[in-house]
Amino acid sequence: MHDYDAELADLIFGYMRERLQLNPVPLDHPGRKDKLDSVLAGLIGPEGHDPRRVLSIYDDHLSQAVISCDSPRFLSFIPAAPTKAALLFDMVVSCASLQGISWLEASGAIAAENQVLRLLADMAGMGPQAGGCFVTGGSAGNLSALVVARDVARRRLGLGAYDPVRIAVSDQAHSSIGNTLRIIGVEPLVVRSEDHRLTGSGLRAALAALDAEESRIPVIGVVATAGTTNAGIIDDLAGVAEVARERELWFHVDGAYGGAGLFAPSVRARYDGIEHADSFVVDPHKWLFAPFDCAALVYKNPKLAKAVHTQDASYLDVIHMDTPDEWNPTDYAYHLTRRARGLPLWFSLAVHGTQAYTEAVETALTLARETAALIAKRPELELIREPELSSVLFRRKGWNAEDYQAWSERLLAGQIAFVTPTGWEGETVARFAFLHPHTTTGIVEEILETMV
Repeated sequence: MHDYDAELADLIFGYMRERLQLNPVPLDHPGRKDKLDSVLAGLIGPEGHDPRRVLSIYDDHLSQAVISCDSPRFLSFIPAAPTKAALLFDMVVSCASLQGISWLEASGAIAAENQVLRLLADMAGMGPQAGGCFVTGGSAGNLSALVVARDVARRRLGLGAYDPVRIAVSDQAHSSIGNTLRIIGVEPLVVRSEDHRLTGSGLRAALAALDAEESRIPVIGVVATAGTTNAGIIDDLAGVAEVARERELWFHVDGAYGGAGLFAPSVRARYDGIEHADSFVVDPHKWLFAPFDCAALVYKNPKLAKAVHTQDASYLDVIHMDTPDEWNPTDYAYHLTRRARGLPLWFSLAVHGTQAYTEAVETALTLARETAALIAKRPELELIREPELSSVLFRRKGWNAEDYQAWSERLLAGQIAFVTPTGWEGETVARFAFLHPHTTTGIVEEILETMV
């Protein structure tokens, strides 16, 4: 291994400058395993290689074998559109080699991250004591929050560490919720949604039915969604919160995708009730223009999370001195070693200001509404439901699953767009996921023309 190499640094920085200057970012293509295997064959072995050759392999082959989710034509799954400021500062964080677990080691970084968490907590109305940490994604945030929900309830109810408990979830909850419950050994109480939305009345009815069965397994929490991934539907947060208060249930809100809508005045009222959440997750690497991987986990009462997640070990005693200023992100999720992944978002927010974020989120919402209107005007197309956020579901009349797949492949092959089909009530349909502020109605019209 060698010390700092100025020539290598110039080489890498030059490549990064070129990547950052791409406007727009091209989609590119998925790679073929046989070609990639051939390119990579023998590259890692006892002897090293000229860095120019290695970077050339990445630039000419590996980087081309991706579909760039920060392209304005990437409209599948949930895209990403990190700001240039966030991307640049992500490199600063990587160069700094921060160990972001404790106030002792990284107080400057943690103070900046906490400034962002404070902003998110205030936008959700969760109160001045709210706080948390940044984790890798919504799955990690949901897992960490529901572990707290489980353990706090077991202690409150006088249960043993392995006594069974249940958490109520919608049949529309994200797949990570079900996965989390399996990991932490909690049974789901699946509540049937009403028009794909969890409601307070539906939750109350499900709990009443369980009471009638005289179930001995207590329900200790409920998960609501602030923006379903497939259709962007926001649950009845106020109604669910009311039932949670009545029943003393931990109220968790999964806003991994849709939580960014808190920045948008046009839809803010749909989030009423989120202020009652005991925990809340939003992924800035989705709709708040941060690089991967970055998710914010916020607790109304972080002391409860700290009591659950703090790891005890002799070598960690020094970071747990219980001083007034101490804030150790490792105490608020299941992790220990941790990258200070909230810093790129902090830098971008400080550089651009929150109003720019509001405008960018509103741009996607406006595009979704305009797209719905374009679809409604085309006789061959049918809008499935009016968009609540930035996801638009629609069908091409007369098409089956094979037609949608072939259409999707043609779009990508022609570099027109990356639009994959999805499922809706047992049917294959088309779906746009708008997020990038540079996606235009012109791009949408170009895509729709291919469905004639």
